[in-house]
Amino acid sequence: MSTNYEKIIRENLSGFYAQLPREDVETCLASESKGDGLGFRAFGEDCRIGPDAITLSGQTVVDPKGLLISLYAVHAGPYQVQIEPLKAFKDFPGSMPYQGAFSANSERVLVPHVLSIREKQENIKTIFDGLDGPPGVSGDFSFILFPLPKIALCYIFYLPDDEFPASATCLFSANALSFMPLDGLADVAEYTSRKIIEYLLAEQE
Repeated sequence: MSTNYEKIIRENLSGFYAQLPREDVETCLASESKGDGLGFRAFGEDCRIGPDAITLSGQTVVDPKGLLISLYAVHAGPYQVQIEPLKAFKDFPGSMPYQGAFSANSERVLVPHVLSIREKQENIKTIFDGLDGPPGVSGDFSFILFPLPKIALCYIFYLPDDEFPASATCLFSANALSFMPLDGLADVAEYTSRKIIEYLLAEQE
């Protein structure tokens, strides 16, 4: 039986493929042709969008990540990603209803893992095709990750000391809303943070 996610994913894929052929489709998604589909990296895995399904690492996904990838396909335009000036989630218009969940699920969830993240940050950047944090960013360490090719997240971390506990902040690339609806952006950050934690836990096994 189809899940609600699967139904929406199929609807989004149907709408996306109804626009094809388009000469700029690979540019819009920052993707490359893969048979009758398109391939790129998503949430740290090899992703393929086809007419009937989305796969991550070769496995069909009918979960929230699959839904987010389908939304990216529908909304991504020909613009280039603009990383700076970085934007806090609260600075996006209409973000107030989502701010509490965003902070809990994308930032505070990482706080217990800050020391491990610092130790494994090079590997984390490799998984997400990441970069060092831009010059001038505060914090004890930072990096930029690409959960989707045109959506960048800048994570800024403070280590615990005698006066203050550890902290984590997640900022978005300046034009992230050009490639994903607002509620989807909050979920992109949440599932990126989850992926970081999954990687750290797997390393401890």
